[in-house]
Amino acid sequence: MKKTIWKYVLTPTFYPSIEMPEGAIPLFVSTQEKLPGVEEACMWALVDPGAKKEMRLFSIYGTGHDMPVDPGIYIGSFQFQKGVLVFHVFEERKED
Repeated sequence: MKKTIWKYVLTPTFYPSIEMPEGAIPLFVSTQEKLPGVEEACMWALVDPGAKKEMRLFSIYGTGHDMPVDPGIYIGSFQFQKGVLVFHVFEERKED
């Protein structure tokens, strides 16, 4: 079973749902320049490309915004506009 790293673009919604291979491990979030002067938020994850796909739910909160008591598992933070806007990504905890 070989693994690789895939990039996922985070949608502007505060609750992006992303289809990923089962067992994918989020590694890093950051912005990436899509076009000159146009940034998009991205998440990179370690995946098994042959694994069955599943939907995973993430939440994105801006610094200073209200959050639930348990926002989930912290994945990382990213900045827009050279740090003027900072956002924080959490994954919803799976129910057993």
